Amino acid sequence: MKRFLALTLGTTMAASMLLSATAMAEEASALAYTGEINMMHFSTSEESEGNGGSDGFRTMIAEWEEAHPEITLNQNVLANDEYKTQIATMAAADDLPDVFLLQGMNTISWASQGLVLDMTDIIKESPYYEDYNTAYFTPFTADEKMYALPALTGGTCTVVIYDKQIWADMGYDSFPATWDEVQEATDKFIEAGYEYSIAFGNGGQWQANSDFLSTLGNRYTGPEWFAHIIAGDGEAAFTDEAFVKALDFTGKIFSETNIFNPDYNSVTNEDAREYFIAGEAPAFIGGNWDESYIAATLLETDEEKYNNIGFAVLPQPSDATEAPNSQNIGLGYGIAINAKVAEDPDKLAACVDLAYKLTGADFSNFVATNYALGGLTKVEDVDLSAFSQVDQDFYNWSYVDTETCEIYDSYVDPAVWSVCNTGLQELMNGEGDAATLAADIQAAYEENFLN
Repeated sequence: MKRFLALTLGTTMAASMLLSATAMAEEASALAYTGEINMMHFSTSEESEGNGGSDGFRTMIAEWEEAHPEITLNQNVLANDEYKTQIATMAAADDLPDVFLLQGMNTISWASQGLVLDMTDIIKESPYYEDYNTAYFTPFTADEKMYALPALTGGTCTVVIYDKQIWADMGYDSFPATWDEVQEATDKFIEAGYEYSIAFGNGGQWQANSDFLSTLGNRYTGPEWFAHIIAGDGEAAFTDEAFVKALDFTGKIFSETNIFNPDYNSVTNEDAREYFIAGEAPAFIGGNWDESYIAATLLETDEEKYNNIGFAVLPQPSDATEAPNSQNIGLGYGIAINAKVAEDPDKLAACVDLAYKLTGADFSNFVATNYALGGLTKVEDVDLSAFSQVDQDFYNWSYVDTETCEIYDSYVDPAVWSVCNTGLQELMNGEGDAATLAADIQAAYEENFLN
């Protein structure tokens, strides 16, 4: 711990001294450093084909190299799975690259070992700081210090996709904002011949967590609660009343209402989205990958229905008081810098400049205008004119018009979510109780994450 504190203090001071010089150097496209920088990432050329985040990442690297020919950037590019294994091996040997992609779940451990640079001041002094989506920093934060600039692009796991014309015909100009209103609408739909109003699939068990609970939970707990869960600082527990309420509501909204398709616990999200495409359900809840599939399918098979696609956030429970306009979206990796780099101030300035380039306005503009995607830096007045109205609407819904929260099962430990997902499916079947499940989740959390 003494080593960690000394490194943190030293690197923070070094970073602070360099901030003004770094910003000025970026503007002038000139840096004092003329040596080598070792960088490791997983944006392979194969992955960049059709992957907007990887394409943007590689494009920014190429632009930075062209702007700084005096610096040799040595890239070690591995496929994602191989990258995870190799970077963990290098961390264990205290031999991390100068610049690398840090996975959120490794932040606390590697920061406590003094392996990664405390970038708090660097981030706050970034020329793009005012435009950062600060919610993305949660998985890269430990003890109120930030250790990476969230990188690549993010996509939601919880979007309500609905047929605007069908809901308008039922008297709704937009999707209902509360679950009470959804129930009223469902009664109308059933009178009109529908069996339910929202299609959902939890056959794989993870869907109820990723596509529902982690957004609904935020409505009860607020974002700081999960930040404490990730940090493992003892300031939050799964047995907290707010989270128990979220579990209880999730179980009851499925098991005690007629809002959802009766087979929600046996079909997958792929099955459920077909209910929406076929017109059996006027709405569907899933992730951005479901939106892509639905939009592409309807564009080819039913252009009128395609043009009526609308997007909404999860409705608000009547007893929830937090973040009614939130949806879960995340950037699971961030640009981090080896703590040892601070020993060379000029090299550190160059690494910081590279990190700014890979996560700043240039990257966000590129992925927005080429792929209708978003990154860490919010970009105003993005020209989306080349995309369809549906694509433009989904971009704005994802990155402009809504608040963001974390995707639960992107962090902590798989063993915790295994307990949660199994028990949550039982709650949705009307079995068990929320308090007991919360206690079981907390026990798994203490055993597998805190120890």
